[in-house]
Amino acid sequence: MRVHAAIAEAARAPLSIEAVELAGLGPHDVLIEARAAGLCHSDLHVLQGGAPSYLFPTILGHEGAGVVLECGARVERLKPGDHVVTCAIGECGHCDNCRSDRTNLCETKGLPGLAVGMQLSPYFSRGGRPIATQTGGAAFATHTIIDQDFVTKVPSALPWDVACLFGCAVLTGVGAVLHTAKVRPGDTVAVFGLGGVGLNAVDAARMVGAEKIIGVDLNRAKGELARDFGLTDFIDAGEPDVVSRIQALTGGGVTHAFECTGSMSVAELALRSTRSDYGQLMVIGAAPAGRDRLALTLGEVQSGRSILGGLMGKAKPRTDLAAIIDRFMAGELRTDRLITHRLRQDQIGEGFRLMEAGESIRSVVLYS
Repeated sequence: MRVHAAIAEAARAPLSIEAVELAGLGPHDVLIEARAAGLCHSDLHVLQGGAPSYLFPTILGHEGAGVVLECGARVERLKPGDHVVTCAIGECGHCDNCRSDRTNLCETKGLPGLAVGMQLSPYFSRGGRPIATQTGGAAFATHTIIDQDFVTKVPSALPWDVACLFGCAVLTGVGAVLHTAKVRPGDTVAVFGLGGVGLNAVDAARMVGAEKIIGVDLNRAKGELARDFGLTDFIDAGEPDVVSRIQALTGGGVTHAFECTGSMSVAELALRSTRSDYGQLMVIGAAPAGRDRLALTLGEVQSGRSILGGLMGKAKPRTDLAAIIDRFMAGELRTDRLITHRLRQDQIGEGFRLMEAGESIRSVVLYS
């Protein structure tokens, strides 16, 4: 079938909306008609050349929501008409990792799912030649085909513009609090970078009862917005003595710091803002190639600090995502307040401009 997609011909090239061919529904695949897609900084990271192993031309977008049109012969969990979101990693539900509570990286569809951008798509082609997609979901296309294990059914009452955000921003930010850091009531939290992921971390920390939630960002307007998600204190990242100010607010440092910017110098600052005895740093942001080394001293961790990582917040894309959506539907999360701009497919480039300028939190593409 002929569909329309936003294609990046090369790194740093403008996006163009073009007709492409979509075919090849396999026995475990579903055909999805897109209804909404979120613009994530990871898309911009690829577009700027931050993932040099990814192929171009490519169809970006990995926060997608839509309706199932057709199912392969062996699809069991989904049916036409289901409302769904897609995720960059999958969950088979059967392997040792899927059965474990230690990781969300399925042995066959975890890291391999993130490597989709390093190969040509088996589904999308242009002029008879296959093209790449950033992830299996290809959310910047009007339709996509994807393995059912990368798809989560969502309630039909969940608005499309909100639904798409659960595929990455919410899963990562909320998951980092619930599944990576396992923040408890009374803990203290610092969030470095109050973008979409950072605000979800703030939201989740409030939900679980963190005593103090400190936001650090260069943009004061984001600090004001973050108070609506539960922020108790804001520190301008451009001012001196960020670490000492956090220590003063918390009596020695936070129990959990979340680095959401992808800057290793910020990560080092975040580590020093934690308690020296049992503070934890969660490294979330994606760093550009060549600027992804974290410098630290033995003394900074020897007394008990720890550094944790976890792709997509260590949250499983079907099991845990469904539970997180339930918490939003129950009014415990404020995900809908993340959306600052609603765009057409041909305005995706403008959405990235807003992102780079710090003028948006989450822009969402709505498909008619």
